[in-house]
Amino acid sequence: MDHHQLDIDWTSCQAHGLCAELLPDHITLDEWGYPLLDGSPIPPRTTKRARRAASDCPVLALKLGPTAAPLQGRGAVTCAAPPRGRAQPPRTRTQQPT
Repeated sequence: MDHHQLDIDWTSCQAHGLCAELLPDHITLDEWGYPLLDGSPIPPRTTKRARRAASDCPVLALKLGPTAAPLQGRGAVTCAAPPRGRAQPPRTRTQQPT
């Protein structure tokens, strides 16, 4: 089955609350009116309403995308590779004598 996941662009969200009205099973509002996602995948029967909620967001802050592929095997772990080369020490400012 094709499941989708909701995501919010927090730099764009302005707490209009329309998403919670359109998807009350998956989105609630906090005390300031910002959306709280339940984190569960959007089932196929709800995808149409989720697409409408994402497209009707006044600032297009709600995004609907495919869920990540489930991990294969028992205890599978994925992680990013460490950066190559030596780590550079942080730069510090030196004060010029006055």
